[in-house]
Amino acid sequence: MCGIVGILGKNEVSPLILESLKRLEYRGYDSAGIATVNLGKLDRRRSVGKLLNLSDHLVSNPLSGKSGIGHTRWATHGAPTIVNSHPHQSGTSVAVVHNGIIENFNDLKSKLIAEGANFESETDTEVIAHLVHKFLESGMHPTDAVKETLPQLQGAFALCFLFSGEPDLMIAARQGSPLAIGYGNDEMFIGSDAIALSPLTNKISYLEEGDCAVIQRHSVKIFDQSDNLVERKINKIKPDQTRSSKDGFKHFMLKEIFEQPEALSRVITKYISADGKSITIKCSEMDLDKIEKITMVACGTAYLACATAKYWFEKFARIPVEVDIASEFRYREPPLTKDTLAIFVSQSGETADTLAALRYAKIHAKKVISIVNVSESSIARESDLAIPILAGPEISVASTKGFTNQLAVLAILALKIAAEQNQLSSPQLQTYLANLRYLPSLQNDVLDASPKIEKISRKLSKITNMLFLGRGVMHPLALEGALKLKEISYIHAEGFASGELKHGPIALIDNKVPVVVIAPTNDLFEKTISNMHEVMARDGKVIFVTDREGSEVASKGSWEIIEMPKITHLFAPIVYAIPMQLLAYYTAVTKGTDVDQPRNLAKSVTVE
Repeated sequence: MCGIVGILGKNEVSPLILESLKRLEYRGYDSAGIATVNLGKLDRRRSVGKLLNLSDHLVSNPLSGKSGIGHTRWATHGAPTIVNSHPHQSGTSVAVVHNGIIENFNDLKSKLIAEGANFESETDTEVIAHLVHKFLESGMHPTDAVKETLPQLQGAFALCFLFSGEPDLMIAARQGSPLAIGYGNDEMFIGSDAIALSPLTNKISYLEEGDCAVIQRHSVKIFDQSDNLVERKINKIKPDQTRSSKDGFKHFMLKEIFEQPEALSRVITKYISADGKSITIKCSEMDLDKIEKITMVACGTAYLACATAKYWFEKFARIPVEVDIASEFRYREPPLTKDTLAIFVSQSGETADTLAALRYAKIHAKKVISIVNVSESSIARESDLAIPILAGPEISVASTKGFTNQLAVLAILALKIAAEQNQLSSPQLQTYLANLRYLPSLQNDVLDASPKIEKISRKLSKITNMLFLGRGVMHPLALEGALKLKEISYIHAEGFASGELKHGPIALIDNKVPVVVIAPTNDLFEKTISNMHEVMARDGKVIFVTDREGSEVASKGSWEIIEMPKITHLFAPIVYAIPMQLLAYYTAVTKGTDVDQPRNLAKSVTVE
């Protein structure tokens, strides 16, 4: 989850590293640090908390040098303290930054202590610095010292090393965690992903599993896990100018909520033909007509997108679907038949559990499709087919436009498979596509009602518990609504299938627990309303989210009403997600929490 940067530059690198770390702070913000080589010696600065603290520290304690590495931390081993902050050093010979977890660090640490090493931190990373230092002390060149160290490390890592007396050398390595190399003019760069490097260069290559790269200003040598010299494709990327600006919005999250109609329009334009008659996803080699089962795997909000899409695949294509949490799937090792299509969903495309599950599925499933926002991510590159969600950069930790675009792509894919399997006639397909094409307009209508939702949210800032209820395709959205509220407001919230209310959760209902009831008028409306009345009968405060028809017939007794536009109920989650996001956002703002960087969380989860 941590972000790492390395630069061999022509000028002072600390300001450049700091700017790159700002673009990676979504990966973690418990602490940050930079190390440089200046006049042949290593020097470093570290600070606890947000990157701003490191920036302030550098004002009063400048860090010189044209070679440097930087790190922004999401704490795993050891509390967020100065001594636990990266970069870590051993003696004065080597500094290292690390993203990942070294699973055998306790064993390594014990051996190193027995050999006389002195540890200052509680982190797993410090063992790496001590191992490399030991081999350097024996007379090894830095390259050999790193290569001798790497096989001893068990777990996941992306590493970047800097050495005293070596101002023209960085060494990088990856196993499980992503790492990219940027190519400049007499400069070289390392970053956790392209986002960090896009202002510095438009030429990037991605290290593959087990790679070790020896980097100098004028050359890069990449060795694979068998120590063979290899070449990795250099990709051209477009400089990203959108990440640094909130465009007048108070938070990135609010900006991204309001970007949803535009983001959804990109999906529709890309994957639905201009005449609205066909789907343009290229999957001719996927044998979609022969798929008999679908397994969907993801984490967090992406998992809830999969849970929603299950209804679509089963409704449209009549194919049985299983939805799994990636961290459970990878260790459960479920049986996958050769007629199974495996679909993996990840905003970053680097989620460690999802990537591990994908690698298992590639061996056992017929085909693997990924739904990602980063088309050059590890999950995308290792899939048989990667379908970008085209959401654009999402800075806020809590996913908003990423979620709705995941839903849209999954809906289109479900229709594609249904058509390939002759489960939909051409007129039926066109009707569903027409419904999808109308959704950006409906999203705009909901956004116009944000002042009303803001007013409701002010009532929620003092509560400690909240419930969300939904039936059918709205059940996963109830879970997502609860998740959003938890993530950024720190209010305990739970989502339930409405029909499950009386099987336990109803015991939680009293006049202090608001209950969001998500109920568009559909064939399950009356059932959901019955459950809502059960809440009201026990003095529960109902926030009723429905369309005008639903409001007219069933709003009596509601605490608050959020009126939604009329929409085909199957695709309603793509629009109804917005009031869930706005409720969470405005509640968090009222409470004064850090909306974009909520405590204990990170955007990209690249560790177990």
